[in-house]
Amino acid sequence: MASTDVEMRVDIDPDRRWEDLYRLLSRPGPSAGPNFFPGDETKELLHNLIRVLVVGAGGLGCELLKDLTLLGFLNIDVIDMDTIEVTNLNRQFLFRKCDVGQSKAVVAANFINKRVPGASVTPHFCKIQEKDADFYQQFQIIVLGLDSLEARRWMNDMVCSLAQFDDDGNIEPGTNIPMVDGGTEGLAGHVNVIYPFVTPCFECILPLFPPQVNFPMCTLADIPRTPAHCVEWAKQLEWDRVRPFGDDTDLECDDPKHMQWLYETALKRAQQFGIEGVTLKFTQGVAKRIIPAIAATNAIVAAACANEVLKLATAVSRHMSTESGGHYMMYQGGDAIYTNTLSHERKDDCPVCGRKAVKIHVHEDITVAQLIELMKEDSRLRLKNPAISVPADTTSGMKTIYNPHVKSIYERTRENLDHPISSWIRSSGVELTVDDPVMATQKQVLVMFS
Repeated sequence: MASTDVEMRVDIDPDRRWEDLYRLLSRPGPSAGPNFFPGDETKELLHNLIRVLVVGAGGLGCELLKDLTLLGFLNIDVIDMDTIEVTNLNRQFLFRKCDVGQSKAVVAANFINKRVPGASVTPHFCKIQEKDADFYQQFQIIVLGLDSLEARRWMNDMVCSLAQFDDDGNIEPGTNIPMVDGGTEGLAGHVNVIYPFVTPCFECILPLFPPQVNFPMCTLADIPRTPAHCVEWAKQLEWDRVRPFGDDTDLECDDPKHMQWLYETALKRAQQFGIEGVTLKFTQGVAKRIIPAIAATNAIVAAACANEVLKLATAVSRHMSTESGGHYMMYQGGDAIYTNTLSHERKDDCPVCGRKAVKIHVHEDITVAQLIELMKEDSRLRLKNPAISVPADTTSGMKTIYNPHVKSIYERTRENLDHPISSWIRSSGVELTVDDPVMATQKQVLVMFS
């Protein structure tokens, strides 16, 4: 029996590889958009001029890379911070057993480059937050294959921040980069085409995604009842108390060493209370909020995403939009197969595409800590761990009253948590500047005293 690690390459005549695609691109059709121009120029555009960014090289990302290159997109970048694990191999088909421990982005890019002649896939082995606006501005289309709500929100904010406006408030052509967001959850999935400031952005539809489940601190600290309680205790309480990798090192659920510590600590806690079921895989699932992935769902959603990218790039057919009957496709494959497209509305008070401060009403005696909890729970914001700045009294700059992200500033400002916000805001209607890990840019919050 042949080894699964054997490198395979299929040499196909380029004209034959794109034969069916060229039939679509060489003639007009009833579904074509108004900007479709059949002929060689569109082929050149597809193969050489359009640059696509794929965010994520996991289950959905592998499917996306395969689909996009086989649709003729030959200039692709892929970014992913993860390394390959044995558990990925059953559905992430660009990887082999010999690739375990290596970068997903690098291995996936190398596989595609070898498999598809002419393809140029450039890998980026890093966090999306490590790239700046100049990096993301290089692309004509961005496709998301992420399993993290937080990462989606950050990418949405980044892409929306790239849009530029003229003096009349109109979007400068070419600055609102379209983004296709694909997501799966078991046997369900979605495809969402986001045109910044034209369609609803991801933040506008955030209420569709339920807040993550949190456990009462008293349960975690006193008597845990389930394996999940033990993992959350290790993650939320014991890590901050012990700081096993140094005071400056925050927990990274994608770091194998951190996850091993989390597992061993949760296991000891579970054994102490006679609780069974804490395994490394279970610990990863709880810590990273992982929902089991289904290969077939990934394939269906990725194919739909790739179709939308082709339509956006060439106008060979009208892409999903609010004008064409829906910008959001939902797929359900549980009890039966069902799919539908629908449209949502942009939110006027959206903190990302609303372009104005989010207004919150509070009592003037509210403390900074209480204000932070309010911003975490507010359905319009759903912040994770915000830093807060207020207008300085004597200058036109800003004064930081709390910042948990930089240790030296945190040590200096954490005592402010118990002070009322009115110590810095003397009157109603003052705008706070908020920095949060789920956002790529700063946001404004208008505080109204009531």
